Amino acid sequence: MTTDLNEMASPVSEADARAPSVVTGGSNDSSKAVVTRPRRRIHMKVNGTSVAGEVEPRVTLLDLLRDRLQLTGTKKGCNEGACGTCTVLVDGNRVNSCLTLAVQCDGREVTTIEGIGSLQKLHAVQQSFIDHDAFQCGYCTPGQIVSAVACIAEGHATDAASVSEWMSGNICRCAAYPQITAAVLDAAAKTRC
Repeated sequence: MTTDLNEMASPVSEADARAPSVVTGGSNDSSKAVVTRPRRRIHMKVNGTSVAGEVEPRVTLLDLLRDRLQLTGTKKGCNEGACGTCTVLVDGNRVNSCLTLAVQCDGREVTTIEGIGSLQKLHAVQQSFIDHDAFQCGYCTPGQIVSAVACIAEGHATDAASVSEWMSGNICRCAAYPQITAAVLDAAAKTRC
C-alpha cells in the first residue's frame, strides 16, 4: 500500500498562495502575472512505507516529513545544515534533511527517528541513550540517535575520540556530549555481541 502525499497536504499559507513563481508580461502589473506551481511526482519509502505524490521542487525533505507526513520526530533546528537536529538516513547514509530536497529522494529509502526501534522494542542506541542519560532538553536527541545509528553502522564508534569526531555534525546545546559519547560506545559494544 502506498500513502498518497497529495491526500496529506497541509494548507498553503496565504503568502505562498499569493507569491507567483513565474511572472510573464514584462511589467509590474499583477493582472498580467501567470502563477505556475511546477510539481514533480515522487515515490520513496519512508520507514518502510511507500509514499508517493507530487511536490514542488523547492520542498525540503524535512518539510515533507514534518508537514506532509506528520513525522514530527525529525526536528527543525537551524534550517541551514549546521546543527544536525534534522538528521535522517537516506539509503542508510546520514543527511541533513533541511538541506536535502524531497525530489532528491525519489526512488530512495528514508529512515527517520520513527523508523528506529519501536515502543515494544527500543533500538540499542535508544536504550543506551536512556541508560546513560544522554539528553537533557531532548530537542537534539532524535538527530543524535539517528546519527549514532549511522556512526555505529559505518564502523566509527571505536573510541571516544572517534565518536566525537564522527558525531561532530550534531550539536547538543545542553552539552550532554560525555553522556552521548558513552551511550554510542555502549550501543556499539552491544551490537557487536
